[in-house]
Amino acid sequence: MAETEQEDEPRAYRVAELAEAAGISVRTVRFYRERRLLQPPRKEGRIAWYGDEHLARLRLVAELLERGHALGGIAELIGAGEDGRDVAELIGLQAALVAPWSDETPVHLDWAELRAAFGDQLTEANTAESIAQGYITVDPDGITHVSRRLMDATVALVDEGVPLAAVLDVSRRAAEYADAMADLFVALIRDRLLGALTRVQDLTPAEAARLTEQIQRVRPLARAVNDAQFALAMDRRVRAEYDGLTAE
Repeated sequence: MAETEQEDEPRAYRVAELAEAAGISVRTVRFYRERRLLQPPRKEGRIAWYGDEHLARLRLVAELLERGHALGGIAELIGAGEDGRDVAELIGLQAALVAPWSDETPVHLDWAELRAAFGDQLTEANTAESIAQGYITVDPDGITHVSRRLMDATVALVDEGVPLAAVLDVSRRAAEYADAMADLFVALIRDRLLGALTRVQDLTPAEAARLTEQIQRVRPLARAVNDAQFALAMDRRVRAEYDGLTAE
């Protein structure tokens, strides 16, 4: 019976033990304390004792950092939790708002593959334009493109006889229109769903949960509208071009 009671006792850590359990340095633990990301320890004389709740806090901070949150934002989320609000619900809404919309897979091509695909169109000017558009990064072995689909489409268009410079020009202008469409939907979500919200941390857990579900429902709708609008626009423009070619 005594052994069971001993096993149920909460664990106590000195700062070095806590840092080791959390997989961080003692210096980082102290930095988090200074930034009020970590609650104060229990003091016995000159010895500071930490518990499982401190370890859980450090793991939460590590998870939020891995998700891309800044330390200032983490401090606000933790402050919300200490005020009695559910940090998980707030984090869920933040994740829904900033989650990537694209599911593109990067692709790496070495210089031999690029020369085979583009031949003498693999010029410094075309390479610089691709870099400026944010699609590629260059390294000694070749390039990495942010989207296999876009890279495959570019190669296919060049194979069909479309100059690479023309593909890049259309790509740049299409990105401008895509940005404009994105601006419209961001404004729609901001003005019609988020309303007067200025900080996620100001929401109650119930409000955060409701908005998270709503954002997750709206995301695929926005993509569907864009896909449908583009297809319908292509129908109109292709028909107009064809009618122009066949007009007597």
